[in-house]
Amino acid sequence: MNNKSPSKTPQTREDRLKAALKANLGRRKVQARAKASKEAGEKAPSEKE
Repeated sequence: MNNKSPSKTPQTREDRLKAALKANLGRRKVQARAKASKEAGEKAPSEKE
């Protein structure tokens, strides 16, 4: 029984790390898209003038 408990803990930790990494990647993608669209929006009026 003791052998199964330690093996479960790293797997749980690994799952938590995977979930955190996925969430972080999602936030960074959203930030990158927002930054890119903001920069594109700022560049467009200056190009016309």
